[in-house]
Amino acid sequence: MAVNLVWFKKDLRLHDHRPLARAAEAGNVLCLYIYEPIIVEHIEYDASRLVFTNQCLQELDDALKARGSHLTLRVGAAVDVLQDLHERVDIAQIWSHEETGSGRTYERDLAVAAWARAQNIPWTEIPQTGVIRRLKSRDGWAGRWNTRMREPLTEPPSSIPVDRALDLDPGALQHPADLGLPESTKPEALPGGESEALAMLDSFLQTRGVNYRNDMSSPVTAWEGCSRLSPYLAVGAISMRQVWQRTRARIKEVRELRKAGEDIDARWAKSLSSFNSRLHWHCHFMQKLEDQPSLEFENLARAYDGIRDDFDPTHFEAWKAGKTGFPMVDACMRALHTSGWINFRMRAMLVSFASYHLWIHWRHSGQFLARHFLDYEPGIHWPQMQMQSGTTGINSIRIYSPTKQVKDHDPEGVFIRRYVPELNEVPQKYLAQPETMPLALQEEIGCVIGKDYPAPIVDGKEAWKEARSRIWAIKSTREAKEEAKAIYEKHGSRS
Repeated sequence: MAVNLVWFKKDLRLHDHRPLARAAEAGNVLCLYIYEPIIVEHIEYDASRLVFTNQCLQELDDALKARGSHLTLRVGAAVDVLQDLHERVDIAQIWSHEETGSGRTYERDLAVAAWARAQNIPWTEIPQTGVIRRLKSRDGWAGRWNTRMREPLTEPPSSIPVDRALDLDPGALQHPADLGLPESTKPEALPGGESEALAMLDSFLQTRGVNYRNDMSSPVTAWEGCSRLSPYLAVGAISMRQVWQRTRARIKEVRELRKAGEDIDARWAKSLSSFNSRLHWHCHFMQKLEDQPSLEFENLARAYDGIRDDFDPTHFEAWKAGKTGFPMVDACMRALHTSGWINFRMRAMLVSFASYHLWIHWRHSGQFLARHFLDYEPGIHWPQMQMQSGTTGINSIRIYSPTKQVKDHDPEGVFIRRYVPELNEVPQKYLAQPETMPLALQEEIGCVIGKDYPAPIVDGKEAWKEARSRIWAIKSTREAKEEAKAIYEKHGSRS
């Protein structure tokens, strides 16, 4: 008997899953997830993401079993897995969501499409975000995004038809050791699963998000004040449509409560508005990679080619380890190693510091961060890497001062002292630049710079000046300005 194969990729949920619902309407269903070597063996992959994914898969499998189905788990290249299954069962159709992923998954999808055509098997891919394939113009994009988000959520099938005669090994969850990965070293990483995603969204919209607009910038307050939905969106444990519709419902609720004279915190209105706008930005950046996959590998503005071909590897290693001698940089990097997450402003600072102060190419720093971000989303990650490195041609040049970030976003040193305990006894007045402490004080508190904590690996002010001079020398040229016009026409944000 023929089966409708639902290929789960970055959509590890039961609710608002159109491919699953459509397949269940069409006939017998086979639900498949593949652990692919092109993903799990890549430099951009970490065991923490596997742990998170497995938690999502376990919950999904339980939900499918409650409806008469289950996940079939396999390890291997997608085409090889599909070929093996097709030799055992008659795959009538493949159903999946569209994916805007890395160059590797793009090539994978091309290979699967070619295989499906050769087997005369239809492959139906359904959009799940606001990203539009084969987009001809950015004009009207925002309106089309809103239209997609307003579409009704797809209810999960109450039961899923399965051919009981099939005798397929369901496979098993693959743990780090099974795939040759070191164990996860991120004890503070969020747990995966659709229920966790929904609970995270509800707690944000009902309590944690009240001061989001102000909390999101500081690493002290962002852990609770931000939505923390990004890893769930990255694996599709919750859909963007679900998040947007629940946010809009909460905005409406707040307005009605205030209108009725209820005692509701006035901060909610602006915080929810800010969060809602960032949901648009999520897909806006993914659209850039969809439209121009090469920006994962090369400068969007080619005028900047060659400017960072050489860098000091010792600086790169210090940055990766959180031992640069700049407390805010080091605290953020160590927090990332521990949790797989850091708030947006601090991500921007980490990239800015690597790109400008250390003059490291965004491909090198980007691959390292991709591995450690639990919420790695290629369509957001690579455009942001270029944006924060000044190679898009159309965005403002922002060179963050790590010293200023301490004063602005960790004035009491709460975050720094947590993740850089060597600096626990450093007086607050010296925390942003501990190298300025008198030597006698360093010895008294047991924090000698260059021994107990690194001295700054570069002169911050001089590195800032040099980077600004070099990047503006290119940005101000006629050739760079002309190229920027063409880039804006293709990728610029507009209604």
